[in-house]
Amino acid sequence: MKGNCTVILAAGEGTRMKSQKPKVLAEVLFRPMIDWVIDCVKTCGLQDNNICVVTGFGKEYLDEHLPQSIVKVVQEERLGTGHAVMQAKEFISAHGNANVLVLNGDAPLMDSDTVSHALEYHKRSDSAVTVISAHVDNPTGYGRIVRDAHGTFSGIVEERDATDEQKAINEVNSGAYWFNCQALLIALDKLATDAKYRLNSAKEYYLTDAIEILRSIGQRATTFNSKSSDVVLGANDRVQLAALNEIARKRVLEKHMRAGVSIPFSDGVIIDPTVTIGADTEILCGTVLRSGTVIGKGCNIGPDVNLSSCVIGDGCHIVSVYGEDAKVGADTSVGPFARLRPGTVIGKDARVGNFVEVKNSSVGDGTKISHLSYVGDADVGNNVNIGSGCATVNYTGKEKFRTTIGDGAFIGCDTSLVAPVNVGERAYTAAGSTITEDVPSDALALGRARQVIKKDWVKSKKPYKK
Repeated sequence: MKGNCTVILAAGEGTRMKSQKPKVLAEVLFRPMIDWVIDCVKTCGLQDNNICVVTGFGKEYLDEHLPQSIVKVVQEERLGTGHAVMQAKEFISAHGNANVLVLNGDAPLMDSDTVSHALEYHKRSDSAVTVISAHVDNPTGYGRIVRDAHGTFSGIVEERDATDEQKAINEVNSGAYWFNCQALLIALDKLATDAKYRLNSAKEYYLTDAIEILRSIGQRATTFNSKSSDVVLGANDRVQLAALNEIARKRVLEKHMRAGVSIPFSDGVIIDPTVTIGADTEILCGTVLRSGTVIGKGCNIGPDVNLSSCVIGDGCHIVSVYGEDAKVGADTSVGPFARLRPGTVIGKDARVGNFVEVKNSSVGDGTKISHLSYVGDADVGNNVNIGSGCATVNYTGKEKFRTTIGDGAFIGCDTSLVAPVNVGERAYTAAGSTITEDVPSDALALGRARQVIKKDWVKSKKPYKK
């Protein structure tokens, strides 16, 4: 791929999406379609400075989303695919006699194998342009690949111009092309100056005409047929987007299952393509694993787990948990109905139980926070037991403070630790205490009022309705 470049067409509005954002930012498995396309070419070895994105409608969203190192040009008027590529002429020209890949930003299932093998064929056949094609069961709506009696590629015919015989052709244009840079520049100049290539009342310019132009001046035009028919798929509305999501979802699940991950029932299981999962892990229904998540070996994940940018160690059990930007050590159990907020680090062989929330805290090895507790902005040691209904009182309404709990401490049920406060190693807090001062190691802290009993108070006050 060295020296080559790519132009990604991303100027379309996608009116049927009914969105204020460009169509290419519609998501497949939580990732904008254009990110799939960019990742495809990066996998092939292209760097950001060799990628040019043609923006248009909602360009401010793409400017904000895309890395600054990616080249961006603007198509102020949407006058067809040929006109879009014209906006990148300076970028293409800077790559001399190399090759340029033209891709649609809303075709997320184009794969790196197809792109790489198409380039190899493009160079081997000494072609000015190589069209990436695919055979599909239903070619309706696609440009057909037309061949002569010897099977040689002779052009692309759009459906509106096709004869009944041509409409029966099931080899279609994917909308992706490899061009020699200089050959493409020649064709673009011809598109811009020859009135016969300005189609319809909008005077649009179509990139497919560049193929006819190159063939007319004796340049070689070929096709490379992809093994996957999915490379042609795009999305013009939310229904088609849902179909793309389902295809991508099944692809990702199949990849993990072939790598030794058990997914016995795939209902509601959605996994970002960048997620890593170790062998012998089981993923159960309703599990959603988002970008940046790494799952170890031999884990049980689910049902009803949603993790984003989380790292889960080997042998963990995670059930009905919402987690983001958290780390969990090996052989630890979390859930059900627990929340791990950003900055959470749980040690090995620990237990975070039902209705427990942990935020911006470290929890040591062997520590148990079994139920109905909140640990926020705290450093909890090893082998600590935190009882039911406990809370680190970390926020004054203006400032946040940290709590420290030493190894082996026992925090009794319903204890409130008012930060900043330190509980020493092996210290013990009595149930129902409010702890406002540091507790030394091996000490017992009681922070509650003495119990008072008033005999026969109920009989005299009669507080109940019945």
